[in-house]
Amino acid sequence: MTKRERIIEAINHRQPDKVPLDLGGCPQTGINASTLYKLRSAYGLPSHPIDICELYQMLGDVEFDLLELIGADVLPLYNPGNAIGVTNKLTQKWIMPDGTPVMMAEKFTYSRSESGDIYAYPCSDRKVQPSLHMPAGGSFFDAIDRSPDFDEDNLTPLEDYKDSFPIHSEEDCIYWENKSKVLFDTDYAVLGVLGGGGFGDVASLPGPALKAPRGIRRIQDWMMAHILYPDYIKTVFEMQLDAMLTNLSLYKQAVGERIQIIWISGTDFGTQISQFMSNETFIELYKPYYKRVNDWVHENTQWKTFFHCCGAIFNLIPEFIDMGVDILNPVQCSAAGMDANTLKDTYGDRITFWGGGINTQQTLPYGTPEEVRQETLARVETFSKNGGFVFSTIHNIVAKTPIENIVTMFETFNEAR
Repeated sequence: MTKRERIIEAINHRQPDKVPLDLGGCPQTGINASTLYKLRSAYGLPSHPIDICELYQMLGDVEFDLLELIGADVLPLYNPGNAIGVTNKLTQKWIMPDGTPVMMAEKFTYSRSESGDIYAYPCSDRKVQPSLHMPAGGSFFDAIDRSPDFDEDNLTPLEDYKDSFPIHSEEDCIYWENKSKVLFDTDYAVLGVLGGGGFGDVASLPGPALKAPRGIRRIQDWMMAHILYPDYIKTVFEMQLDAMLTNLSLYKQAVGERIQIIWISGTDFGTQISQFMSNETFIELYKPYYKRVNDWVHENTQWKTFFHCCGAIFNLIPEFIDMGVDILNPVQCSAAGMDANTLKDTYGDRITFWGGGINTQQTLPYGTPEEVRQETLARVETFSKNGGFVFSTIHNIVAKTPIENIVTMFETFNEAR
């Protein structure tokens, strides 16, 4: 099988010739640039500055030479812009706090405090407050809450979020069209990272690309608004849905069937030990909007929909399936109630598990190579039966992860796949 055929078989719950692998196919299956630089060296690949394909998490672009070495099957189609509202034209040489050389967006604008903290500015505008922060010695950015206090007696969701869900430009469409043709000319599966359908995503709520965000945006305020101001949330989601459906139509015109999967949402609904909210709240406030997005994709394309959701969400998965989610990532088996065997036995014939390969919070960064080997073997055996599985780490490989463990994981996977 070609790499693309292998992925298509797996996401259609058929048994491919071997288990597919993803490294770097989307913002939650990637690798921090610092670790990627070291991994390339460990494999004897040429050293050069790492292209930053996702700014928030400082993810590096995984190039063909490494993808071929590890046997990966997926390529990402990223959008031309980044989290702070500038085009991701990678011409600016930059050094991460640990000394890793990277290439950043041409208009990436930042400042550095005396203590070494780094602040990035939305739309390259130093006249406004920075929207992202990397602490001294850090390896990725966090959003900064900048919205002023809101008036609970005079809520204005239409005004607050009027600039939060832009319609993509003609230039974006031309980029998607041209880039998708290049990617489709390979034998890799193509994952379109459109986004925009992450209702209530805490990564976008603070408005990192906005110069002056306003309204209910702090995470604690947003979560309380589910009970206090549900109509506010519904109004915001209606605006987001309208923009998402328009952008899906533009995306389809631009890429056609040159992608096989579309990344829709990165909203988390679980912590390590429980759901953020009850199923009833999810069904009332989120499910109708997600269903509209999934329905559009399935009615107008052959694409499979890809949803990222961390945490203890076992009891939400039936709702995801019912609203049309085809692929679930990262499959956080370490969270409460997320046992790998139970997940596969209960839902494995109805949803594709993309991830679940190894624990990136404990085993991969802190385990021994033998522990890495045993967990990798176990997860391949559990999830690969009857298709419906793409091996990837449980979320991104972070900085300071031992390279020996990463190499062991890929070597073990390729023996077992």
